Amino acid sequence: MIELRNVTKKFGAQVVLDKVNLKFEEGRITAIIGRSGIGKSVLLKHLIGILKPDSGEVLVDERDITRMSEVELNEIRKKFGMLFQGAALFDSMTVFENVAFPLKEKTRMRESEIKAQVEEKLEALDLCGMGGKYPSEISGGMKKRVGLARALIQNPEIILFDEPTTGMDPIMESAIHNMIVDAQKRFGFTAVVVSHEIPEIFDVAHRVAMLHNGVIVEDLPAEEFKVSENPIARQFISGRLDGPITVH
Repeated sequence: MIELRNVTKKFGAQVVLDKVNLKFEEGRITAIIGRSGIGKSVLLKHLIGILKPDSGEVLVDERDITRMSEVELNEIRKKFGMLFQGAALFDSMTVFENVAFPLKEKTRMRESEIKAQVEEKLEALDLCGMGGKYPSEISGGMKKRVGLARALIQNPEIILFDEPTTGMDPIMESAIHNMIVDAQKRFGFTAVVVSHEIPEIFDVAHRVAMLHNGVIVEDLPAEEFKVSENPIARQFISGRLDGPITVH
C-alpha cells in the first residue's frame, strides 16, 4: 500500500533520511523505532506529503505522491488518518464536536448522519457518555481515544501514529497500545506507528523497522526483530550503549 524508494531528505547539511527503502504492508501494523531525534517523525510526514523528499519516491497505491499537485495530494490524503502525540484536540470544542469536525469541514453530510457516525465511533472506542465533555475534563488516555475516534471518523485506509504513548506511565502506555491493536483488528486499517517504546512495541506491531543515522538498519517481522543479531538493533532493544553506534 505504501512504499518509500531511495528517499533522501536533508535539513541544511544534516542528512535525516539517506536513500531509505521501506514497504508498509496493507492491513498490518508497522512500527518505526529508533532513538529520539533520529528522524522517525520526518519519515512519517513524507508518507502523507507534509514533507517532500529531496530525491526518491513515495508511493501510495503505486502512485508517486511527490509528483502530485496539491489537488491530487489532497485526494490521496483522504485515505489517511493521523493521531498526533498530544491527540491535538480543540480545547474549545466538546468531545463530540472534536470527532465530528472532519465531517463538518470536508463533507456535506446531514447533521443526523454526522451524529450517527460520531456516536458509532465513540461507542467503538468505549467513549459512550463522553460526547458532551471538554478535553480539559477527561484524562490523557481518554484524549487519545478521542483523537483516534476523530482519525477514524472518515474510515481511512491508513492511520499514522506519531509517538502515541510519549510521556505516559506504563499502565496508560499499555492501554493505548491495546487501543491501537483492538481498533486495527476491528476496522482493518493499515497502521504506521512511530515509537521508541521497547519492548512494548513488539506486542503491538506485526513488523518493525529501525531507523538509525538516516538508514533503515533492520526491517523484520516483530518476533524475528526481537531476536535480531544486528548489533545496532540489539543495543537499542537492550537499552545499552556499548560505545558509539555507527553504520558502515
